[in-house]
Amino acid sequence: MILINLLPHREVARKRRREAFQASLFASFLVGLIIAGVIYWWLQMLIADQQGRNQFLSREIAVLEGQIKEIATIEEEISALISRQKAVENLQADRNMPVHLLNELVRQLPDGVYVSNFKQSNNTVMMQGVAQSNERVSELLRNLSNNTPWISKPELLEITAANVSVGPKDQRRVASFKMQFTLMRPSEVAKASGASSAKTGVSGEKQP
Repeated sequence: MILINLLPHREVARKRRREAFQASLFASFLVGLIIAGVIYWWLQMLIADQQGRNQFLSREIAVLEGQIKEIATIEEEISALISRQKAVENLQADRNMPVHLLNELVRQLPDGVYVSNFKQSNNTVMMQGVAQSNERVSELLRNLSNNTPWISKPELLEITAANVSVGPKDQRRVASFKMQFTLMRPSEVAKASGASSAKTGVSGEKQP
């Protein structure tokens, strides 16, 4: 019987398989490393691209913020100019308000009513006077309330009985009164007149 020793061949085959496994393992490691490197490079490219976009957006936002500040400054300057223009217009209009006040008082004072004093503070006018009777004072209030666009919110503050000398031995009983009202600006009068005209026109259109 012939005996063959196979141990060296088995050892060689085992060694070859081990070397092949190690080679395939090393190759897999290299392939994985290459793939990881490619992925890392691709992610870095994406990050760099996004950072570039972010920087571009930041620059554009800074430019827009500067333009917005310039626009806001221009708007403030325009508002200031409009305010100054309006103040000048109001000042010019207010110069004629005492004239309108005197004209309206002459028109609206009933017979038997006399003004002794009046004082204007801004648009509020305080007026004192005497009347032949309480009815004359009531008539004055009605006239100031309904007959003139230059005066609004007339209010009787005080009315008392008093005696007035009309001769050496002649005294008459009168009503001493104090009232206040608001003197309207020309722009307010024009606006109120326009609204009243529009309302009148609408009422006329509704009539058959």
